[in-house]
Amino acid sequence: MTEVTKRILVTGGTGLVGRAIEKVVADGEGRPDEEWIFVSSQDADLTSSSETKALFERHKPTHVIHLAAMVGGLFKNLRSNLDFWRTNIHINDNVLHSAHESGVQKVVSCLSTCIFPDKTTYPIDETMIHNGPPHSSNFGYSYAKRMIDVQNRGYSEQHGRRFTAVIPTNVFGPHDNFNIEDGHVLPGLIHKVYLAKQSGSALTVWGTGKPRRQFIYSLDLARLFLWVLREYDEVEPIILSVGEEDEVSIREAAEAIAEAMEFRGELVFDTTKSDGQFKKTASNAKLRQYLPGFQFTPFREAVKETCAWFDANYANARK
Repeated sequence: MTEVTKRILVTGGTGLVGRAIEKVVADGEGRPDEEWIFVSSQDADLTSSSETKALFERHKPTHVIHLAAMVGGLFKNLRSNLDFWRTNIHINDNVLHSAHESGVQKVVSCLSTCIFPDKTTYPIDETMIHNGPPHSSNFGYSYAKRMIDVQNRGYSEQHGRRFTAVIPTNVFGPHDNFNIEDGHVLPGLIHKVYLAKQSGSALTVWGTGKPRRQFIYSLDLARLFLWVLREYDEVEPIILSVGEEDEVSIREAAEAIAEAMEFRGELVFDTTKSDGQFKKTASNAKLRQYLPGFQFTPFREAVKETCAWFDANYANARK
């Protein structure tokens, strides 16, 4: 019988990415020497240093995947930039410091492409994170996430810790936040298409539909997280994304969802609503150097699977 040598604590374990990692591990990608522990805000308030410390003392992890964060879509960020800054700074500092104090061997934290400078050249890559201020719409969340990279470097230089971070592009999949007001664009559109189909009305998309995004399916991201945890040894972050050629417009995303859900109604674009950042094209060249053969799930196939999950789990997913 294989001895368990890795105890992997996943914060934010019941969210979109945490559930995806749990599924991938359960479906055969876990290893016999690994024990996986998925925790949520029900297990500890990570804004509290004492509760975070107690969580680490209770589970004694050797490795951590840090996903927990206060998150939301464009309009929630616009309303609450200070809240996003303060909450996420507390969470990140508590998790990283508890990991350091308890001797955790490796931490992989989850950042976001919104941390990159608003005024920049494209495609963005890992060297450009601190080259200027992020977009003003979500500066609180963006700066809090950026500081994880600063802290990781500090723990590496001062204490020799192997703390790193990944930067996924727009993640979507089963167990997403499908709230129309506060969720991200793709799950929000899935919910809107569902309701428009039920009521026989037109589908109203906020903004012009022209902004472009790279979307990554949560199950693909989960597999890449396992690789980073086991194989990636740099402190510098790594972008986890489909290629630049796979970028789609919000209009194209809405059309893919309409097709997946067999919605035949009209698409209307409400141009009184903000578009947010027009594009934030990211390079996955560094990832491809490491994993040239990694196969991403095609966008329309991933959308179809996500829509089917939402349809089957509507009572809980819509909340």
